[in-house]
Amino acid sequence: MDSILIKGGRELHGDIPIAGAKNACLTLMPATLLSDEPLTLTNAPRLSDIATMTTLLRSLGAEVQGLQDGQVLALSSHNLVNHVAEYDIVRKMRASILVLGPMLARERHAVVSLPGGCAIGARPVDLHLQALEALGAELELRDGYVHAKAPGGLKGGIVEFPLVSVGATENALMAATLAKGTTELRNAAREPEIVDLAQCLRRMGAQIEGEGTETITIQGVDRLGGATHRVVTDRIELGTYMLAPAITGGEVTCLGGRIDLVGAFCEKLDAAGISVEETEKGLKVARRNGRVSAVDVTTEPFPGFPTDLQAQMMALLCTAEGRSVLEEKIFENRFMHAPELMRMGAKIDVHGGTATVTGVERLKGAPVMATDLRASVSLILAGLAAEGETMVNRVYHLDRGYERVEEKLGNLGARIERVAGI
Repeated sequence: MDSILIKGGRELHGDIPIAGAKNACLTLMPATLLSDEPLTLTNAPRLSDIATMTTLLRSLGAEVQGLQDGQVLALSSHNLVNHVAEYDIVRKMRASILVLGPMLARERHAVVSLPGGCAIGARPVDLHLQALEALGAELELRDGYVHAKAPGGLKGGIVEFPLVSVGATENALMAATLAKGTTELRNAAREPEIVDLAQCLRRMGAQIEGEGTETITIQGVDRLGGATHRVVTDRIELGTYMLAPAITGGEVTCLGGRIDLVGAFCEKLDAAGISVEETEKGLKVARRNGRVSAVDVTTEPFPGFPTDLQAQMMALLCTAEGRSVLEEKIFENRFMHAPELMRMGAKIDVHGGTATVTGVERLKGAPVMATDLRASVSLILAGLAAEGETMVNRVYHLDRGYERVEEKLGNLGARIERVAGI
């Protein structure tokens, strides 16, 4: 497996392009299953997860072609030949469950393996299944697969989510576009990726109101058409690279960045002594002066602080002045990066869903092991600021969510390289 080698201690300067959102694109791609007309996605990120979703859609009979070096995806589902999403593909990525709602809505039956992904907690799919049952789906779990059917088609209904779930909201939203009658999604997720999906579906002819709020209303239509849609900026990649100059010093502009995508995150950066300025090019980020200050962080659904930026924020706070408390309220078992940061000299005390970080003046380079996608990049950030060399091993997770990370950071002046595995 490849590793990332970093020689730390160098300030970063320059511009860094921010890709289209992985989590948005992985939701938009299955939307092709709702129509027999072409769907074109621009600003698509070039990631292994996108390749996995491409493989899954092709296995169902969809056509997926990458254009312009993969930044444009041309999709068509005019000839679906298979209704089974096999375990060997689905196990690689949790977002694979998002083919269930669209296939069920259009084809009236689907068989989908229970999904995999990063090992950051159970993340069950029960909310997805409850939502589809509220729309009239008949479901059975058998041999590790969800067997779903709706012989007369899905029917509009009220879906009340007991917990906010981005994936379940997305699955229900797509399914409801072709359901007969009106569907109301209550306690719906409000993330920018939900808004982006609704905008794409509306371009395809869906009738949707209320995205970005807790209640989304969908009036089902008989069919959806084709569309061209630009994938929204990746707010997690944006936040990650905003932390790079915060942890190393220097000044970096994240091209295409918008404060409305990372509002709660920017509030914590401000409290820590990091300046964020919105410009015509994007977001310009720099330390105000000297060492950053400790801040407390609690992860919450959007518009709160994102769980997907918790690991990266912890890396910054390892060198902050004072003591910070990070509380993880979205996923259990999401502090697996803490022991690896401690190998670099960080002082972290984890109790259940709370981590207390006492800042040190400087981290020290060390060999460390990546445990999941966001943990991978948090260790890279730590390595950028550490004395000496840091080798981040087992970085196959990294390519699921960040495209050409060593090239992007290298262009800012970081001493970073990928070391090929044997």
